[in-house]
Amino acid sequence: MARKKTFAGTVTLITGASSGIGAALAREIARRGGDVALAARREERLETLSGEIRAMGQRALALRCDVTRDGDAEETAAKAREAFGRIDCVVANAGFGVLGRLENLTLEDYRRQFETNVFGVLRTVMATRKDLAASSGCLVLIGSVNGYIAQPGISAYAMSKFAVHGLADSLRHELRPHGVGVVLIVPGYVESEIRKVDNLGVYHPEARDRIPPRLCMPAPKAASQIADAILARQGTRVITGLGKVSVFTQRHLPGVIARLAPRIGVPRRKG
Repeated sequence: MARKKTFAGTVTLITGASSGIGAALAREIARRGGDVALAARREERLETLSGEIRAMGQRALALRCDVTRDGDAEETAAKAREAFGRIDCVVANAGFGVLGRLENLTLEDYRRQFETNVFGVLRTVMATRKDLAASSGCLVLIGSVNGYIAQPGISAYAMSKFAVHGLADSLRHELRPHGVGVVLIVPGYVESEIRKVDNLGVYHPEARDRIPPRLCMPAPKAASQIADAILARQGTRVITGLGKVSVFTQRHLPGVIARLAPRIGVPRRKG
């Protein structure tokens, strides 16, 4: 999947595709002519989304997958390979956030965070790396502004996203000789269910999003920017204006972030 203007003729596998950025990106890729393999734990949502995409004239496959379970990613990749014959792009998007200060967390909380956000990404990469090498494809890792900036109450989440950023930088060098591009997406606040998921990974639809809507970029807008970055094989793409300002400030004026971060604590939540 060398640089292209559209996704026509390509197959993209997306984990965490049942909501938020993953679902919006699936729609955007289909809108631009691509076929999609949709992977997540909530199969009923995937079936609904795949129906939407087929109605757009593109092929879609719903695949139940839990990236924290050994073997699930391999089985998912095999089914996508069998259905479509190839995989050109892989978006490792599945993830959630464990919140809380150190004294309120356990080692198990940190393990749970890394099992999804880090080892889940690794399982996805390892299950599809040969497919991407065969298609000269593109690997997309979803990082976070919190992979650059850590603040009180998000040590587990920030650690996991710092790790994903390091993985992207390393794999960019390792996979280049195989013709595989690596794109790191760095979202700021995007419309998503992630802030309604507790520390055990359970979704609470009734929970209040702690981020004001005016600060959240709509998921379809974020998906459009992500799709552009994939097609351009842009090494790193920061999403949202606030995200860009935050990353720029951390890089060039770290003292400002050091003074502000302690004042921007993350509220406690149950679970």
